[in-house]
Amino acid sequence: MATKASLTLPMLANRLSNIRPVASTKRLSNLLRYSQPQLLRGYSTEKQQQAVSDETAAAEQKKTLSPEVERLTQELAAAKEQNSELLDKYKRALADSENMRTRLNKQINDAKIFGIQSFCKDLLEVADTLGHATQAVPKEKLNGNADLKNLYEGLTMTRAALLQVFKRHGLEPLDPINQKFDPNLHEALFQKDDATVEANTVVEVTKLGYKLHERCIRPALVGVSKC
Repeated sequence: MATKASLTLPMLANRLSNIRPVASTKRLSNLLRYSQPQLLRGYSTEKQQQAVSDETAAAEQKKTLSPEVERLTQELAAAKEQNSELLDKYKRALADSENMRTRLNKQINDAKIFGIQSFCKDLLEVADTLGHATQAVPKEKLNGNADLKNLYEGLTMTRAALLQVFKRHGLEPLDPINQKFDPNLHEALFQKDDATVEANTVVEVTKLGYKLHERCIRPALVGVSKC
């Protein structure tokens, strides 16, 4: 009887030891099952509070930065407008300086080319005088008078040399005989009946005109045919 009892007690203890872990496991499972929603609710509430806090901080920061951002935006717009105005002024000044440089270069070139215009006009009277002198010598008396012939040849050579100097400096005579009348190059003194040419044609030249590098410095004095 004692042996049976001694065998029963260890077996009972063994069974109890097997039952306790199961009971503890079930109790822990039940505890977790009931406590998990509360833990989840607590975590969710904390997360929501953190999100609300972040939103509030962001809103406050935005309110704080909003005037600064607006001020910087206005300053940027003003700087862009000022830059545009300065760029426009710079371009205008550059164009004006380029136009002035072009005009000055043209004036310098014209001064180099036409600086002798007044001097040439004075020499034209000398050429006209030499021309009139040679025309006034009677050609029929040249062969019988050696002195007169020498004088005539000297005047002719002087006038020819003077015309060569004129040509070398760009001064050329205008002899518009039988050409159409051009008011830019000719000055009409009279009209003349001439059926052999068209109307407004130069039929007589009383004084030669002259051009200095394509610029007329003295128009030719001419007679023009009638219409």
